Amino acid sequence: MKRIAVLASGAGTNFSAVLQGISTGEIQNAAVVGLITDRASTKAADTARTASIPVTEMEYGSYLSRDAFDAELLKRMEAMHPDLILALGFMRILSPVFVAAYKNRIINVHPSLLPAFPGMNAQKQAIDYSAKVTGVTVHFMDAGVDSGPIILQKAAEIPDGCNVEMLRDILRPIEHELVIRAVSLFANNRIQVSNRHVFTIPTEEVPI
Repeated sequence: MKRIAVLASGAGTNFSAVLQGISTGEIQNAAVVGLITDRASTKAADTARTASIPVTEMEYGSYLSRDAFDAELLKRMEAMHPDLILALGFMRILSPVFVAAYKNRIINVHPSLLPAFPGMNAQKQAIDYSAKVTGVTVHFMDAGVDSGPIILQKAAEIPDGCNVEMLRDILRPIEHELVIRAVSLFANNRIQVSNRHVFTIPTEEVPI
């Protein structure tokens, strides 16, 4: 059984999708053991409490420095002993020390087809660029900005006259689909990483 810890900052729709995936059996061999937020009173925290999942609220502004926050975040995460960390709308850049401690065990969901439109406001970037196609990427985090090994991607067309909110609505179900698939693959030991390349191991070839 893989222990999953979640980092979130806001509504936590992808977090809810993961919980739903576990509930329906789309995700097996995994359980969420805790949620950490960087602010108080988030919808993600409400969702976790409803599901009887422990919540840690670390209000970023209450720390004297980013280094102090980063050190405490790593300490709190280590106490959960996670096999996998999901950064689902977490609005803080994880420190290189944190990322190194959980190499190829931190999954992030990004609303573009990386390497296009990394960073903040990816949907707005795509619209401002007049892109015709964008999509969703699920990837392992590294020390860069949305630059880690790609696990899954799926494209979506951008309709004429589309605005940022419309594009978010188009991409959100794709985010849910891909994060559920990625967590399921990880939980069943079906992901192999070699340098930047991520391979999906067929079910019949997974060691028992």
